[in-house]
Amino acid sequence: MRDPVLTPALLRALNGESLSPPPVWLMRQAGRYLPEYREVRASAGGFLDLCHSPDKATEVTLQPIRRYGFDAAILFSDILVVPDALGQKVTFAEGEGPRLNPLRKAEDLSVLSKIGFQDKVRTVWRTVEQLRQALDPSVALIGFAGSPWTVATYMVEGRGSKDYAVVKKMAYGDPGLFQAIIDILVEASFDYLIGQIDHGAQVIQLFDSWAGVLPETEFERWVIAPTKILVSRLKAARPEIKIIGFPKGAGVLAEAYALETGIDGISLDSSQSLSWAVKTLSPRFTLQGNLDPILLVTGGPALERAVDRILETTKGVPFIFNLGHGIVPETPPENVKALMERVRR
Repeated sequence: MRDPVLTPALLRALNGESLSPPPVWLMRQAGRYLPEYREVRASAGGFLDLCHSPDKATEVTLQPIRRYGFDAAILFSDILVVPDALGQKVTFAEGEGPRLNPLRKAEDLSVLSKIGFQDKVRTVWRTVEQLRQALDPSVALIGFAGSPWTVATYMVEGRGSKDYAVVKKMAYGDPGLFQAIIDILVEASFDYLIGQIDHGAQVIQLFDSWAGVLPETEFERWVIAPTKILVSRLKAARPEIKIIGFPKGAGVLAEAYALETGIDGISLDSSQSLSWAVKTLSPRFTLQGNLDPILLVTGGPALERAVDRILETTKGVPFIFNLGHGIVPETPPENVKALMERVRR
């Protein structure tokens, strides 16, 4: 049995321990709200260039750890590294988000290939290796990937969307074609994540940012089913790995997601009821979340009340303090410091 003093708090929570104070990290804790990040970003060229530069990606991952002392570092990268490495052209336009050459018909899938995939993502694995060497053993290292449904939405839509009509039409009207894309993503994501684990990642988070746009039956087919396959394969290959799922917008379907996918922890978005999750999902699953990122922008008494409410609601259950989504760029860095002090007071 591992000495709890030597085991990162995040891993202890994912192993079912209730800790006071709980471990804390924040989605997008490395990002544009930090002046030191903006400085590195300006020197990196394109956004994907930053993701594929091990030294620069390591530096921006470590910046919030140095500044705030989070209990975990999350690899700095992007969920669209996977389709880019498969051969689908991905670009990031300043102020506009990602752009991809969309997949709309069967022949479009010919651009996707596993040949050379590992060579393209090897830079990310090198970043993971450098991070594990640089981090104190008490700080957990989180690797991640986008879940198949969410990554597929970008691959089919070609960009972010307000209604996801194009990808839904394919999933509903040509499920065989859409399943082919999902299957490719499950296979590529497995290889990508195994590489992260083997280079030092102790926890994996699966981001399903657009899980909430699907109705229940399609949620079962396109969110739960491929995630279950991916999780089961990862755990069969690397039984020690802990996996957090983040089905943003899933609402009450989060229960089926947690029960059926095989994850260890579930990250809750800001719209979900923590008290419901405590009664329904805990202690079988470690809960993570779910402060509204705009409260972190607001700061002051509103932030303090919200932090206290979350801590009170999750007292006595396995819990990881986090946001309900990522830190937004306009967040004052001093508010993050105040948050950390409030959680750990």
